[in-house]
Amino acid sequence: MGQKVLFFGDAGIDDAVALTYAYLSDDIDIVGVVADYGNVSRVQTIANVQYLAKVFKFPSGVRIIGGAENPMTGEQPIFYPEVHGVYGLGPIEPGTNAGVIENFFEIVKIIEEYQNELIIVNAGRLTSLATLFLLYQSLMKKVKAFYIMGGAFWVPGNVTAVSEANFHADPIAVRIVLTYAKNVTIIPLNVTDRALVTPEMVNYIDYKGKAPIIKPILDFYYHFYKSRNPSILGSPVHDAITLMACVREDMFTYRTLPVHIVLEDGTTARGQSIADIRTYIKFDEQEKKHRIAFDFDYNFFFRDFMTVLTGETFT
Repeated sequence: MGQKVLFFGDAGIDDAVALTYAYLSDDIDIVGVVADYGNVSRVQTIANVQYLAKVFKFPSGVRIIGGAENPMTGEQPIFYPEVHGVYGLGPIEPGTNAGVIENFFEIVKIIEEYQNELIIVNAGRLTSLATLFLLYQSLMKKVKAFYIMGGAFWVPGNVTAVSEANFHADPIAVRIVLTYAKNVTIIPLNVTDRALVTPEMVNYIDYKGKAPIIKPILDFYYHFYKSRNPSILGSPVHDAITLMACVREDMFTYRTLPVHIVLEDGTTARGQSIADIRTYIKFDEQEKKHRIAFDFDYNFFFRDFMTVLTGETFT
């Protein structure tokens, strides 16, 4: 039995890689997937998760739950088909939703069922997670830990010069989560931009045949990243390494710091994540601090990722 994980995501390419890793790993048991807007609309995200569930024959106990449609900012979400494809899975057309989608409030039952052993991994926008904190603060204290893909600390953003996409899309939700959540680990672009899967890795995974969708979606992803940065050596799997973090603690180097989120609309700074590193400040005991991954062992990542996705031991 693996670590119980409730996965929040927007089912773009890197979410699909993360769920593929989870399906093939003995160390992770996905108990539910919350399908949010983000890379694509919520409707398309649901269809993508249903497609992945069919491809990998997810156990019947894995609940697929409809999440948020729009951010707490009240704006209409912006999608990026040039990054993830029209349907969110690169060249793959997943078809329409053909399965049972559970009500958002089924999340309450999942948390109650697995309380104190459940980890939430949020790989997309934070709107659904923030909603739970607004409605069920006491219940959310029963979650063992939270792993969040988002933010950029002293490195370039991927939406503005300083802001990462998940934090930029709904900074209000980010601030709510970081205000109320305990035992949070943030996996920012500092790490995820360097979690590269090279074309040679992709070809070998495809050759081994355990993860058939990996080559078409990561070839598509690599084409986008290569067009933006000709020197890049592979595709960054932002969400997969965030999911890996919940069972591979020793792959990362962390610091625990106060984190502030910029809310100002219409500015480059919207969604910027700022860690306070002033050593001479004595923070109030009530000042919330969060663990941030600033570095990781790429060789560790390579061995683990390839071992899981190929079924062959890499040392």
